[in-house]
Amino acid sequence: MPSPTAQVATPADWPEVAALRTRVFVDEQGVPPEIEQDAADATAVHVLSRDDSGQVVATGRLLLDGTTARIGRMAADAGVRGRGHGAAVLAELHRQAAARGATAVELHAQLPARRFYEREGYAAVGEVYEEAGIAHVTMRRALP
Repeated sequence: MPSPTAQVATPADWPEVAALRTRVFVDEQGVPPEIEQDAADATAVHVLSRDDSGQVVATGRLLLDGTTARIGRMAADAGVRGRGHGAAVLAELHRQAAARGATAVELHAQLPARRFYEREGYAAVGEVYEEAGIAHVTMRRALP
């Protein structure tokens, strides 16, 4: 079975990306729907991974702030977690950030995902805090 891959989403992909984020953040985690999507979605670079049937099963977005890229809205369908789709999305987000001149990436990791990001080279900075009712920690890594 080939490793999952990820690519930049097109505007045509947005309904599937939004549906996945709603399933993960709103339905599964209880994030209020009015804060799950925001104005930054319009300017963000969205990345997605599809399963063998062509369904969008993982996504994340990239926002640039000078030479620091901010990754957010990382979501993987419950049925594919641990199968490499999230790592494929993250790797593509890193490629997109570097191509746009970023030298570092930062994200707000939910605590259960902390080890996933540590395996991808991230280190926690600062204390744990609550965001949308969920414990998070800010994490950073340099880009090659």
